[in-house]
Amino acid sequence: MQRSRFAPDRGLTTRMVSTMFFIGLLYVVFVGVLLVVLRGAWPIILVIAGGLFIAQFWFSDRIAAFSMGAREVTPEEAPELHGAVDRLCALADMEKPRVAIADSDVPNAFATGRSQKKALVCATTGLLRRLEPEELEGVLAHELSHVAHRDVAVMTIASFLGVLAGVITRIGLWGGFRRAGGRDNNAAIAMLLIPLISAVVYAISFLLTRLLSRYRELSADRAAALLTGRPSALASALTKVTGQMSQIPTRDLRQAEPFNAFYFAPAFSSKESLSRLLSSHPTLEQRLDQLGRISAQLGRP
Repeated sequence: MQRSRFAPDRGLTTRMVSTMFFIGLLYVVFVGVLLVVLRGAWPIILVIAGGLFIAQFWFSDRIAAFSMGAREVTPEEAPELHGAVDRLCALADMEKPRVAIADSDVPNAFATGRSQKKALVCATTGLLRRLEPEELEGVLAHELSHVAHRDVAVMTIASFLGVLAGVITRIGLWGGFRRAGGRDNNAAIAMLLIPLISAVVYAISFLLTRLLSRYRELSADRAAALLTGRPSALASALTKVTGQMSQIPTRDLRQAEPFNAFYFAPAFSSKESLSRLLSSHPTLEQRLDQLGRISAQLGRP
C-alpha cells in the first residue's frame, strides 16, 4: 500500500478490517444456506455470486462514476480543479487520481476506485460554482483521504452483499429457482425462505456499511483538516454545501440520494426522508464540532 502524508487512522483501519471480515462471513453463510435450500439450483447460485462479485470489484468505480454523471476532464478543460488536486497530491505525497466533473447543480463531490491507481475524484458543477478556492481544496482533500485510506474500495466491496441478496430475491420471486429446483414441496419452501434470508442478509450488511461509513466521514474530515492546516475552510464548505441543499429541486435531490454513501455531504429529498434516520454520514453538528476541536489544537503553541 502506498503511504501518504494523510494522518493515519487506526480506528478506521480496524473498522474496515472488521467490516470486511463480517461481510465475508455473512457472504459465505448466505451462499451456503442458498446451496442447501436450493440444491437443484447450485450452478445458478455460483454463477450469479461469482459473476456479480467480479463485476462489483472490477467495474464498480466505472458504474458509480457513470451513474453519478462523472465525466473525466483534462487540465485544459478544468485548470482550477486540476490545479487544486495537483497541489493536494504534492502536499500529501500521493499519486494523482483521475479528475472528473459531474454536470449537476447539487453541490457535492465524491471519490471512487478499487485502488489508488484506478481512483477518480469528481466535483459537481454546483460545487465548483459555489465554493471559494480554499473551501474547494478542503473538500477535495476530504475525498483524496478516502482514496489514500482505501475506504472507498472497502465500501464498494462491502455493499456487494446487499446487491447480491436483492438480485437473488428477484430471481427467486420470478420463479427462476423454482424451475431449476423442481415442482415439489422443497421448492415451495425455498420460495418462502429466499426473501426472508435475503432480507436478513441485506439488513445486516446495510448496518455494517452504515457504521463504517459514518466513521470514515469523520476520519476523512480529520485527515483533510490536518493535511491542509485549515479546518475552518472545510467547516465553511460543509456549512455552505449543507445549507445550499435546501435550494436544490426535489427531483435532483431524489436522483442523488441513492449515492449518498459516496458523497461529501448527503442529499435528502425531504425532511421526513427515511434516509435521514439511516444516514451514511454523521450529523453536520458532529462534523463541525470535530473540526472546531482540531482548529483549537492547531492554534495551540
